[in-house]
Amino acid sequence: MASTAVADSQSATRRGVSRLDSEYSSPSTAVASPLDSPRPSASSTSLSSLASEAVIESKDLGVLLDTYGNPFEPPDFTIKDIRDAIPAHCFERSALKGYLYIARDLLCLATTFYVFHNYVTAENIPSMPARAGLWALYTVLQGFFGTGIWVLAHECGHQAFSTSRTINNVTGWFLHSALLVPYYSWQLSHSAHHKATGNLERDMVFVPRTREQQATRLGKMAHELGELTEETPIYSLIMLIAQQLFGWPNYLLTNVTGHNFHERQREGRGKGKSNGLFGGVNHFDPRSPIYDNKHAGRIIMSDIGILITSTILYYLGNRFGWTNMLVWYFIPYLWVNHWLVAITYLQHTDPSLPHYHSEEWNFVRGAAATIDREMGFIGRSLFHGIIETHVLHHYVSTIPFYNADEATEAIKKVMGKHYRSDTKDGAWGFLRAMYRSARSCQWVEPSVGAKGAGKKILFFRNRNGIGPRPLNAEEYRTMKQSK
Repeated sequence: MASTAVADSQSATRRGVSRLDSEYSSPSTAVASPLDSPRPSASSTSLSSLASEAVIESKDLGVLLDTYGNPFEPPDFTIKDIRDAIPAHCFERSALKGYLYIARDLLCLATTFYVFHNYVTAENIPSMPARAGLWALYTVLQGFFGTGIWVLAHECGHQAFSTSRTINNVTGWFLHSALLVPYYSWQLSHSAHHKATGNLERDMVFVPRTREQQATRLGKMAHELGELTEETPIYSLIMLIAQQLFGWPNYLLTNVTGHNFHERQREGRGKGKSNGLFGGVNHFDPRSPIYDNKHAGRIIMSDIGILITSTILYYLGNRFGWTNMLVWYFIPYLWVNHWLVAITYLQHTDPSLPHYHSEEWNFVRGAAATIDREMGFIGRSLFHGIIETHVLHHYVSTIPFYNADEATEAIKKVMGKHYRSDTKDGAWGFLRAMYRSARSCQWVEPSVGAKGAGKKILFFRNRNGIGPRPLNAEEYRTMKQSK
């Protein structure tokens, strides 16, 4: 009887989380995203149905090589296998615990401001260079703590903060609005990303360029790409810095790293729309093809949050001076943006990761096309583990961050060789991976030895001589003709 009660309790816990997942994170089926089925049947939402679903029929894919030159084969487990491996208590969420973490991060922000504002002054530190250096340190520290607040709002957006949707959304709206993030607008597009991770036609975050898109960007023909000369390291570094400075606002305003297939939106609002500042594809316009008509009220609420914060910042700038506000808020804000872009970029960009055309994509494959990294104390404590447990997060996004380490260890046994992590050298290794990925992960294309359906599974390639060579002109033409 006791074992039955425990089993029933675990089942109830997972059912509750599954209901929230259906809207905010993972789809109800391992085979396809709900975006393919506007009116899913009841049978498609049960965990028992997931067990009987075939992932994708086994096929001869040819020789698939990632950018490290390692052989690749798609995952063969199911989402039910993943969920069943996770202890039931990992799904439990506590608003009290969540608010304690918010209080801790706000206390860090307030204490840092108090100490620097009162003690890093000309009276206490006469040396101008010393004061400038200390205030620079202030911006870095506030950037760390602000990123922690951002991550907690991210937990709210996934309904991982508490069991109450109202608490989650009200809390997330306040926190994200304070950081000039449109809470509901981002929540909806981020949910679409989770439902289509690794899908070249539907993903919403860091969709890599195809060979054709990269060639167009360089003003070359696609068949020439593999023969172009190597990029200089300084060019790669400049492009990386530009990404870190402007990537986040550019994404919100133009959907720059998201897909560009808006005519496939179910309601047809994407007709004639394309990514770009004046294309209507952004996170602030209720008419944007990113959203459905029913989402208009949420987009307006997000805009109201940004407007309130902007008004407060304008008042504070006039009251205390814009130079002070630059140091107190806006430079730390740029640090938060930097960490947000770096974290997201490195979660989805690595020489080991595949990407899929829709024909070969499914939810299990897409969620496995992510990677865990390591940032030491900063990542695990200040950033609440968002870097170290991202693979789990793509399978079950409603598990709170403080249970994510245990759940990650549980799913490793199911994923086996399909679990990816890069934890070498901790924080330094994380930063170094940004440059390595910028040099080696420039576009995606099929492997030279891919056959049949394997041609729909793409890997990062580059013109810097790193990893397996790209297709040459003849191989590219043959590959295109055989599709």
